[in-house]
Parts: sequence; C-alpha cells; structure tokens
Amino acid sequence: MNERTLEVMPVNTLWALRQRIDATLAAKLLSEKKEIERRLARVSGGPQKFRRPYPQVHPKYFNPENPAQTWSGRGLKPRWFTAQLESGRTVNELLLADHAIAA
Repeated sequence: MNERTLEVMPVNTLWALRQRIDATLAAKLLSEKKEIERRLARVSGGPQKFRRPYPQVHPKYFNPENPAQTWSGRGLKPRWFTAQLESGRTVNELLLADHAIAA
C-alpha cells in the first residue's frame, strides 16, 4: 500500500484500517511482553514474588470492660484503649497478665 492509496481512501475506511492496526499492535506487544517475561523467569529462576512471612503477634493489652477486646500494641490505638487512658487508667493497668510489669 502506498501513500497515494491512503490519500484516496474514504475516511471510514481509514478509520477501520487504523482500528485493525491498533488491535494488531496491541496483540503483538502483549505477545512480546509475555515472551520477555517468560525468558526473564527462566533466567532468574522463576517469578520473584517471595515475601517473608510475618510472625504471629500476640495481644499485649486488653479492655477491662470487655476482655475479649485485645490489642497487640502495633498499629493504630483502638478506640477502647484511648478511652481507657482518657478515663484515668494507665497503660500498665491495661497490660495482660503475662506482660504485666512488677511495680
């Protein structure tokens, strides 16, 4: 196909041709990407999506009003923890028995 052929084509035909070209390019690029990923996996020994497991975190604090509510001391403070501190309790009073500090 030469430039002259494209110049005389109707607009609808040019648009249809462009859509076919776009679809073909997208398919070929996807195919090449998969092939490169396959080669990389073979060279590097497989996909590198290993993540070290986190150890289990045991609860450290409890809610005296509802002992089923516990907190490990990591992350955001639970509302009950903040409310207990505001009501006059100390952090040591909220510790579970196995974490209690001898006073």
